[in-house]
Amino acid sequence: MDIGEAVKARILQLCRERSISVNKLCTMSGVTQSTVNNIISGRNHSVTVSTLQKLCDGLGISMAEFFQADCFRDIEQEVH
Repeated sequence: MDIGEAVKARILQLCRERSISVNKLCTMSGVTQSTVNNIISGRNHSVTVSTLQKLCDGLGISMAEFFQADCFRDIEQEVH
């Protein structure tokens, strides 16, 4: 799993846990629907820190909490 896939998986997991749609997350965080759709669809593999912070704010969690998930434990190294 690469970082883009892990971010996507974590966003979807958090939405499921809170019983909210991705659209609702967009409203709560102020991130545009197109940006989140690009993350979820895999078209955008490099989420900015600013976007991630807004999503975390909308979810009511810290960025540290966002990254405390199993999906980030086995990330493939991107520098070779």
